[in-house]
Amino acid sequence: MSTSEPLVLGIESSCDETGVGIVRGHTLLADALASSVDEHARFGGVVPEVASRAHLQALVPTLHRALDEAGVTLADIDAIAVTAGPGLAGALLVGVAGAKGLALATEKPIYGVNHLAAHVAVDTLEHGPLPAPAIALLVSGGHSSLLRVDDLTRGVTPLGATIDDAAGEAFDKVARLLGMPFPGGPPIDRAARDGDPLAITFPRGLTGPKDLVEHRFDFSFSGLKTAVARWVEARERAGEPVPVNDVAASFQHAVCDVLVRKAIDACRTQGIDTLVIGGGVAANSRLKAMAAERAAEYGITVRVPRPKLCTDNGAMVAALGSHLVAAGITPSKLDFAADSAMPLTLVGV
Repeated sequence: MSTSEPLVLGIESSCDETGVGIVRGHTLLADALASSVDEHARFGGVVPEVASRAHLQALVPTLHRALDEAGVTLADIDAIAVTAGPGLAGALLVGVAGAKGLALATEKPIYGVNHLAAHVAVDTLEHGPLPAPAIALLVSGGHSSLLRVDDLTRGVTPLGATIDDAAGEAFDKVARLLGMPFPGGPPIDRAARDGDPLAITFPRGLTGPKDLVEHRFDFSFSGLKTAVARWVEARERAGEPVPVNDVAASFQHAVCDVLVRKAIDACRTQGIDTLVIGGGVAANSRLKAMAAERAAEYGITVRVPRPKLCTDNGAMVAALGSHLVAAGITPSKLDFAADSAMPLTLVGV
């Protein structure tokens, strides 16, 4: 290892983004990305086999772009980090196999890391060290989770998670219902700007009095998705036009209301005044505005990375790897496996 801050290369391939990031300490030097989202759009969602093949084709070119952008070579790298889970099994295997090959060829230590913990770690590249403890709200296509973060290198404590459709998944399904392209988050966000968020009252899942006992910090968006579908179908049966912008705005408002309500509740009950929001849905304009407004009422600081760092990327993996190296955490053994269901209690393997 060099005597200066460690130079860490991170590889992300858990879903449909092939990302390679390079970080020195907490400074981002490169963030190269290749997306296969256009290949999945015609199917209305991510196809695992298509994603895996896309990673195979994109990994090496993306690696070269990252090295060129950072102005370094593989010989300069101090450690390699790679997403070991959770994610699509085949997609994870491409990144893990590639990272192991690089580690063997360069004789560098390797860290298999948790994709969700990496979404928290990436915030430190933009806003500096994360106060401990902090609450993290992670919202993406596959996950909606609330976490207590005491030490990124030692593990995080899950407070709540999705019990059916994640927020991003609900955005995709409602977008398809409204004739919008995949992925659904950006087009719904754009349409909502011209709509009335209070035009339609959609349900807020798991927010009733009984839910405070068993599911206080859990999320459910399946019922909301169904309610939107039934509302739209009723209009169509009646021969009335569907006010797409109002539907988008009201749906988005319902999702963000639940996410922010539970996140603020977690901060208050845990006595924590820092909230980090990460994952692809963190780029949603309504979510950011609502979180900032409500958090200010209770003196809670909200940290949200810039949009490019919210979606899956190699920078977040490198950031978490850098934390692990700096903390002296033992590297992973070369025989570690990709784990599509990797639990949040594990930061690395």
